[in-house]
Amino acid sequence: MIRLSVLYPRTDGATFDHDYYRDQHVPLCVSTWGLDGAEIDKGLNGPHVAALHVRFESIEALKAAMAAEGTAAVMADVPNYTTISPVMQTSEIVE
Repeated sequence: MIRLSVLYPRTDGATFDHDYYRDQHVPLCVSTWGLDGAEIDKGLNGPHVAALHVRFESIEALKAAMAAEGTAAVMADVPNYTTISPVMQTSEIVE
């Protein structure tokens, strides 16, 4: 199992619309990539203001999602909720 985490580092002067992210952007990701759901973190302290965690069956499934036609729309939506450049991490879940 593969987890993709999208992290939004706290940045001086940056903006982040948590409501838009939860209600618009994350559902766009889930539907575009055919996911069962997603976990959203709203950072209370620490280095990130927010994070998204989604799971894929394999690295090939993640690569296929990133290459999907709708992924361009997902990326183009980022300025609608934040001025932060997200940091992405791919992990293997080793439960």
